[in-house]
Amino acid sequence: MARRTKEDAQATRSHILDTAELVFEAHGVAGTSLQDIARAAGLTRGAIYWHFKDKADLFNAMMERATMPLEEAGDVCGRVTADLSLGELRDGFVAVLRRVVADPQMKRVFAIATHKVEYIGELDAVRDRHLSVRNACVAEVERTLKQAMRRGELSRRMPARAAAIGLHALLDGLLQNWMLDPSAFNLVKVGGQTLDAYLSSLAVPQAVVT
Repeated sequence: MARRTKEDAQATRSHILDTAELVFEAHGVAGTSLQDIARAAGLTRGAIYWHFKDKADLFNAMMERATMPLEEAGDVCGRVTADLSLGELRDGFVAVLRRVVADPQMKRVFAIATHKVEYIGELDAVRDRHLSVRNACVAEVERTLKQAMRRGELSRRMPARAAAIGLHALLDGLLQNWMLDPSAFNLVKVGGQTLDAYLSSLAVPQAVVT
């Protein structure tokens, strides 16, 4: 019976998070109350508070449940032990863009986190997580670019840190603009072309990415 109760509680928690994603997407985070989520989920507000202490706690749980595109981009560098070539880095990032297009939950949560939340008041802690993800991604990309420099694959005319920040900004900008209007351009195709141009501008002539 205890096991069943635990399973029921987990199912309820997942249902609340599923519902919160949809309500946040429709009305924004600031415009949504816990009562709104409870009503949409067919639950009482007390049931929400049993699982989450406040809206910020619920929002953070929703974010932690989903992998964000730039977290995955950082993982492209962080999960490998061997040196990553510029071509492999490029292919890994294109795979991230491809997953964003194909994964409705990742797309929905990223859209909420970038376009439908204000980092003020009770949600100020969410900004800290956003910065943590950004900094981790930039650090992993910087490490990979430094390895490419040591191999002679990447020019040293731009510091690895600056190149990593630029690459992060490129990916983040592509994602955010595509989220505003997915019909405006093909994220995977244009993303690949843009990455090729950026990485080729950094590479030494014999290491141009193709």
